[in-house]
Amino acid sequence: ITKEVYSSLFIGIAVGALLVTNGNPVNALDTMVNDGFISSLADSWNVGILIFLVVLGIIVAVMNKAGGSKAYGEWAKNKIKTRRGAMGATFGLGCLIFIDDYFNCLTVGSVMKPVTDGHNISRAKLAYLIDATAAPICMIAPISSWAAAVSGVLEGYNGLELFIRAIPYNFYSLLTIVMILFVIFTDMDYGPMINHEKNAKEKGDLFTTGDRPFENAVPDASSDKGGVIDLVLPVIILIVCSVIGMIYTGGFFSGTSFVEAFANSDASVGLSMGSLVSLIFIFIWIVARKVLSFSDFMSCITLGFNAMVPPILILTFAWTLSSMTGALGAAPYVAGLVKGSAAALKLLLPAIIFVVACFLAFATGTSWGTFGILIPIVVNLGATVSADMLIIGISACLAGAVCGDHCSPISDTTIMASSGAQCNHINHVSTQLPY
Repeated sequence: ITKEVYSSLFIGIAVGALLVTNGNPVNALDTMVNDGFISSLADSWNVGILIFLVVLGIIVAVMNKAGGSKAYGEWAKNKIKTRRGAMGATFGLGCLIFIDDYFNCLTVGSVMKPVTDGHNISRAKLAYLIDATAAPICMIAPISSWAAAVSGVLEGYNGLELFIRAIPYNFYSLLTIVMILFVIFTDMDYGPMINHEKNAKEKGDLFTTGDRPFENAVPDASSDKGGVIDLVLPVIILIVCSVIGMIYTGGFFSGTSFVEAFANSDASVGLSMGSLVSLIFIFIWIVARKVLSFSDFMSCITLGFNAMVPPILILTFAWTLSSMTGALGAAPYVAGLVKGSAAALKLLLPAIIFVVACFLAFATGTSWGTFGILIPIVVNLGATVSADMLIIGISACLAGAVCGDHCSPISDTTIMASSGAQCNHINHVSTQLPY
């Protein structure tokens, strides 16, 4: 109704708080502030993700200001001659950055924007390519923050081994990748996307709707001293440091094996540590070569933070809304529904799990939250049926969580994709949903 995400989320949180407190406005306000906003922002996992986001924003701002993104864009413009090539390069870069979907959304967006803009590809299409590549690629990559998150929830089993065995059954992720390739090679669109793409091709209008939140948000003039290396090297440093940070939190340097360390890692802490260390390395690399002066580099800190304010706000609202649905007992209710239907419908169990995971991820806007709620239930159900059903059930849960996450306007990854492509958020949601 509002076509505006902040007020919609706030109304959802307020209604949830009123339901939790049986309509008492004073208690609802107390619940909303203390059990909602404050507890969401006091949660160490959430704060770690926010630190990672801010540092990521700063690194992207540095790459832009140092001229790395511009140099890559110019190089790509010379090498990429067609719309198909520009879309293919966006997908290819998304596949290379498989370690984390947030990192994927923001980096691919900032790097590929100049290239896709040059070939009149609408921002909605760019946001779709980013979003549809990020989570499905992370979902079939054993070395990713998603594998770590899923492994952390699978208690009593070798989480990473089950995650890897579930990959061939994760049809949503695999078919989404096939779908992207189909869209790129045929350049065929349907639904609201047709209008966006038609406007971009015929009129050069990349935004279509009147609300253009990022149209004039051009970063400060970038340095002419930067080259493609100033984009590629920071990305490599960030990936390497993020992997080291994650295996450090999993105890790799205390004698744990690499695979086990990744399975037991704390993605939030590992990514925060890795991104901070990589920022220091990038600082040395950029400032020592005098690509940017010390003061120019420091100005990127506020630039990067400012760029991350919309996603941080929406994430905070989304986490608070998840707290309200949690307080209302959504998890045990869903668990009861699944358990009630499981005994009679064993053969339909994967389909039931997929639909429930879709619904939960759509309603709460978090696929990771959906894993946390559903995987322990699925493990109990799968173990009582058969070993194969356990793996297929986990696949259905992961696929459903990603599907619901892709459809949800309050999903953190959907928000990141809009932010990375600098596209109106509601435009991205409405054009992606039919796909």
